[in-house]
Amino acid sequence: MRLNRFAVIGHPIGHTMSPFIHDRLFSLSGLSPRYDVLDVPSIEEQLEVLRALDGFNITIPHKSAIIPLLDAIDEKARLFGSVNTVKAEDGRLTGYTTDGVGCRKALARFGLDFSGRLLMLGRGGAAHAIAFEAVLSSDAPVMDFACREESMEKAQVLCAELSALCEKQGKRGAFRVLSYAELAAEDTRYDLVLNTTSVGMYPNAGKSAVGAPVLMRCSAAFDAVYNPGETEFLRLAGENGLKTVGGMGMLVCQAVAAHEIWYGAVFADADIERLIRDAEAETERVFGAKKGNA
Repeated sequence: MRLNRFAVIGHPIGHTMSPFIHDRLFSLSGLSPRYDVLDVPSIEEQLEVLRALDGFNITIPHKSAIIPLLDAIDEKARLFGSVNTVKAEDGRLTGYTTDGVGCRKALARFGLDFSGRLLMLGRGGAAHAIAFEAVLSSDAPVMDFACREESMEKAQVLCAELSALCEKQGKRGAFRVLSYAELAAEDTRYDLVLNTTSVGMYPNAGKSAVGAPVLMRCSAAFDAVYNPGETEFLRLAGENGLKTVGGMGMLVCQAVAAHEIWYGAVFADADIERLIRDAEAETERVFGAKKGNA
C-alpha cells in the first residue's frame, strides 16, 4: 500500500497529540507515511495542497467550513454537520466524522454506553457530535443539556434537531435545556454526565464545569478534555464514587476510526490500550500534566 502524506489542519494549531497517535497507528499497520501539522488560516487558499495529501484530520475552526469544499460527504458527517476526517483519492475529497464514534468506543472500554439518562455539559461541536451519536445508538434517548445562558438558544435548536431525528427513526426521545443554576436546583439523577466544555483544560486546569452536588447525582462521568489526564471534573467525580473516563481514550479511538476509513486498518485491542497509556504519558511529559485514570 502506497500512502505518502497525511496531516492535521487547524488555526491556530500549536502542540497537538495527533502526530504521536497517528504515527503509532501507522507503525502498527506496517506503514510509515509522513504526518504533518499544518496551520491553515484559509482552507480555500490551501485546497490544492490538501488534495495532494492521502488524507487529513481537521480541528477547530474548520470542521464545518470544510463541508462545502468537499467532493463527497459521508451521511453521518452530513447529519452531524461536522467533518474531522477527510480521505483523498485521485484528488477527490470525501469527509467523515469520527468524533461521536470515538466517544462511544472510549465509553465501551469501561462498560458504559449512551443508554439511561444523560447530562451533557456544554453545547459546542463536541456536544453536537456526541449527542447525535447517542441518539443513533439508543432506542429511547433521554438527554439534558446544561449550558451558559448565552448558549441556551443554540442548545434548544440542537434539541429540536435531535427530536426530529428520533421522529425520523421512529424512536421516542426526551431532551431538555437547563441553565447551570437550574441544574443545581434540581435533584434529577443521571446515569452518565459528559463534560464537552473546555473548562479544566490545560493551562487552565483546576476548574470544573459543575461541582460535587451535581456529580453526586450521577453514576459515571466522561470528560472530553484529555490534558490534563485527570481534570478537576474527573477528580471530583472519582472522589464522589463515580466511574470516570478521561478524554485520551476518545482522542485515540477517533484516530483509530480515521485509519479504518483511510485504508481499512484493523488493530488489536491490546495495542490500542497500550497506545492510550503511552499517549497519556507523552502528554504528561510534554505539558507536565497529571496522568489520569482512563
